[in-house]
Amino acid sequence: MIVISIKGVSKNYLIQRGKEPTFKGAIMDWLKRREPFKAFHALEDVSFEIQKGETVGVIGENGSGKSTLLGIIAGILKPTSGEVKVQGSVATLLELGAGFHGDLSGRENIYLNGSILGFSKKEMDERYKAIVEFSELEKFINMPVKHFSSGMYVRLGFAIAVEVDPDILLIDEVLAVGDEHFQKKCLRRIEDFQKRGKTILFVSHALELVEEVCSRVILLEQGHVREEGRPRDVLRLYRKMVQERDERLRPREWGTKEAFITGVRFLRSGGKEEKRFFTGQPVIMEISYLAPKRVDSPVFGISIHGQDGKNFFGTNTKLENYPIDHIEGEGKIKLTIERLTLFKGAFFFNFSLHSQDHRIQYHHLDFTHQIEVENLREEDGFLKLPCRWELEV
Repeated sequence: MIVISIKGVSKNYLIQRGKEPTFKGAIMDWLKRREPFKAFHALEDVSFEIQKGETVGVIGENGSGKSTLLGIIAGILKPTSGEVKVQGSVATLLELGAGFHGDLSGRENIYLNGSILGFSKKEMDERYKAIVEFSELEKFINMPVKHFSSGMYVRLGFAIAVEVDPDILLIDEVLAVGDEHFQKKCLRRIEDFQKRGKTILFVSHALELVEEVCSRVILLEQGHVREEGRPRDVLRLYRKMVQERDERLRPREWGTKEAFITGVRFLRSGGKEEKRFFTGQPVIMEISYLAPKRVDSPVFGISIHGQDGKNFFGTNTKLENYPIDHIEGEGKIKLTIERLTLFKGAFFFNFSLHSQDHRIQYHHLDFTHQIEVENLREEDGFLKLPCRWELEV
């Protein structure tokens, strides 16, 4: 059953050209037949359908039209053109503090939001206690919400949205504001919604969360649907787009090339080449090189980076006490990671070849190689550390 149908939806805004128009400027615009405003296309000919019970993620860079799209589905915004059909009750968590009156208390805002959603006072009386308990704002519920922190806004807004038990829940990024404890609490409630067959439309820049929660992902680019499909496939495309636009993460090759790396292969323990591994598996990196002339005491190195460029790990043959007397001609060197401790995600592997004292950088391959890691266990974070539990009675 289709509960959200979007057909050829566009949303345009008029943006003023330059400064506030003066009388003289208005006359000049009229003489030159120039419009004082220009059109900005926030969405352009967007079409898709969402089935009952689906959890669909919407991703894209800032300004791609994500929030505008959710606003249209929620009925807060009207499309310039196109058709929007929504079947069932909708609860929204779109903008921090949206729907709250700053001078009213948290309690009064609960009832105000309930009336906006079509609930009677009696119905909100029945839900009031659960909303306050979920938000964990018992001590502050009678305080004007203009004094709330951003985290308190999110707590109250999410608590209202989920306790009114909608058929469709729209969430726009605001969960990122809450603390880790409340985020996990919200995720458990989202899982409960999924089990009960509710429909969720979820906008977030937290790609790992999108992959974990969503069954399908829509990628928006400059107001258009760029891609739609399985989370893994769409997220791979989005990460590639971000990488290409981020100068820091663009593939880069540099060095004197007195000796250079000619190729890199990622292998499983059996020798099969692979680009997708699981947490806990061994990973072998086979690095091929060429030294046209003899190079004494070279050092090979690697580093592992996240999608934002952060360095998670780095090592080299010098640090690992594996001295190399010299290299000349073609050859290979292998690095084996006995147990891959990275969790789910895509990671860059950078490779380097330099002198012992780092004064000569023979060759670097930055952000040119990437692997994906899957984790079959429910563990948080980016990497796994060797650990052991011991109980003493």
